[in-house]
Amino acid sequence: MTTVEVPHGSRSVVLRVSAVIAETADTHSLVFDVPEESRDRFDYKPGQFLTLRIPSDLTGSVARCYSLASSPHTDDKPKVTVKRTAGGYGSNWVCDNVEAGDQIEVLPPSGVFTPKNLDDDLLLFGAGSGITPVISILKSALARGGGRVVLVYANRDPDAVIFAAELAELAAKNPQRLVVIHWLETLQGLPTADALAALVAPYAEYHAYMCGPAPFMDRVHDALAGLGVPRARTHAEVFNSLAGDPFADHAPIEVSEADAADAATVEVELDGQTHELSWPRNQTLVDIMLAKGIDVPYSCQEGECGSCACTVVDGEVEMGNSEILDPEDIANGYILGCQARPVTDRLKIQF
Repeated sequence: MTTVEVPHGSRSVVLRVSAVIAETADTHSLVFDVPEESRDRFDYKPGQFLTLRIPSDLTGSVARCYSLASSPHTDDKPKVTVKRTAGGYGSNWVCDNVEAGDQIEVLPPSGVFTPKNLDDDLLLFGAGSGITPVISILKSALARGGGRVVLVYANRDPDAVIFAAELAELAAKNPQRLVVIHWLETLQGLPTADALAALVAPYAEYHAYMCGPAPFMDRVHDALAGLGVPRARTHAEVFNSLAGDPFADHAPIEVSEADAADAATVEVELDGQTHELSWPRNQTLVDIMLAKGIDVPYSCQEGECGSCACTVVDGEVEMGNSEILDPEDIANGYILGCQARPVTDRLKIQF
């Protein structure tokens, strides 16, 4: 039995696991009970993820991000799905140890892999456990949207298909709106860009969302580019293992008089509100927003999860670690708030 007495930081919450579901031989879903006093903090959008604090004998804990496979529009409780990976400490610990009734420390939902409009026609790609955020989007679009949804789901063989029965049921209930296309490596080999392009050519006008191993997503990117799908209609979810401790509270950085005098000014748009802030050049955007008590989206503060992605509308920043962003993202003005420091004197940024 895993018991957590108190959270390790002010942002995290201890949740009880109400159920553990064996989805396949190597994949488990964890369903969480959310305390009444934390319900507002655990409202989430389809496609977002939770960050779990997993105990470790070597380091005390590790942080791992797992996508929500539940939909805020169809499921009463949040559910994350975890697939074992070779040598993956977090995923193997979850699958080997977590039982109903256990307690796990969790950060509130985060992530930007979520449709702006559930009424859009959606072209979804998943491979392996990459189906997890994708099925959240799929269920939400069917429940609250009005467009068509096409899913291309790649797996090794039939036994590896996560949510197979649920997908079949959804397709049967929504024959006019949902098309599910399974790609099985044992039957069709590995998907190529040309084969994927031929498969989804009729849906090239849809908004595309993809999640899966990097080689799969590279082939999807190539397929969509070959069909002329603009980058603005292509969205990818990328996860890295978090090196830092996002559960710890971070002390604000000291600002000298000289740094304050040389600070830039930034106008930040977040959740329909505009904030004008002084931005010292030795602090990140996330730093200054947290110091002002603004509920900025972030998780790792290491540039590894993408939770704090935002857009530079005016001005220029420099960034530290930004490998999670594609070159196209950066060219389109996307930055990571936890890595960005100001270059110009005035900036405008949108979340």
